[in-house]
Amino acid sequence: MKENKVLELAKDFAVEIITLSKTNKFPSVISNQILRSATSIGANIHEANYAHGKNDFVAKLKISLKECFETEYWLELLSRTKEIDEITYKDLRNKCGSIRRILISSINTARGGADGK
Repeated sequence: MKENKVLELAKDFAVEIITLSKTNKFPSVISNQILRSATSIGANIHEANYAHGKNDFVAKLKISLKECFETEYWLELLSRTKEIDEITYKDLRNKCGSIRRILISSINTARGGADGK
């Protein structure tokens, strides 16, 4: 199978979030939510590789995109509550943002448009 850069980025990002959650004892509600959203990004990208047509492919990527936005929300809450330091927050936010931008571009390409919605 062809290398999938965004999938590899999403896997690496998920591993970082898992490791962060293990080493920092976040409140369980936030830990559960960020683990679910961050790991779902890559899972849906992986599933998109086996889509039943273009519409299914785009739908899976859109789910991944929504999970990126949700993960960014949880990262911001962790930053605002000082559960993670500013450097960690910015690094993870930037990585999530890079994945998000690739997903938007992929959705636009697959749909043949520029709105990504």
